[in-house]
Amino acid sequence: MHDPATPTPDPATDPFAAFERELRLIIRRAQSAAAETARRVHPELEASAYPLLAHISMNPGTRGSDLAAHFGIGRATVSRQLSRLVALGLVRREVDPEDTRGQRITLTEDGAARFERARAARVEMFHEILADWDREDVTQLATLLRRYSESFVRWRDARS
Repeated sequence: MHDPATPTPDPATDPFAAFERELRLIIRRAQSAAAETARRVHPELEASAYPLLAHISMNPGTRGSDLAAHFGIGRATVSRQLSRLVALGLVRREVDPEDTRGQRITLTEDGAARFERARAARVEMFHEILADWDREDVTQLATLLRRYSESFVRWRDARS
C-alpha cells in the first residue's frame, strides 16, 4: 500500500517527515478501528464519541466545558455528542450541586459496563498486534506517545 513513486522518508535523515508519515498512517488506521470499537459499545454510537466516554469514565462528574477544553473542540459540538450519549442511555447529566447552572456528567451503569467491555477488547487487540514485541518496547512506545501527546497539548494551548 505504498506508492513506489513517493519515497518513504528515512527517519535517520528526515525524522519529522518520517514521523508525519507514520502518524498519518496510524491516525487513518485508528479511525478505521474506532468505528468498530464504538459499535462494540453501542450499535448506534459514532466513533468520535468513544474518546468522550473514555474521558468520562476516567473523570466521573466532569463537565461539558471540561470535555471541550480537553479535546480542543467547541462546547456546542460536545453538547450535541452528549445529548446523543444520553439518548443512547450511556451517560447521565446531573445538576452540579456546587453550581446549579452547570451539569456533571457520568456514565450510566449500562454505559460503564458497555464501555469497559469495549475497552478490554481494545486492550486485547493491542496485545495481539504487539505480541511479538518486547515488553520494554511497548513501554517505550507508550511513554513516547504520552510525551508527544503532552507536547501537542502544550503547543495547541499556546496557540489559542
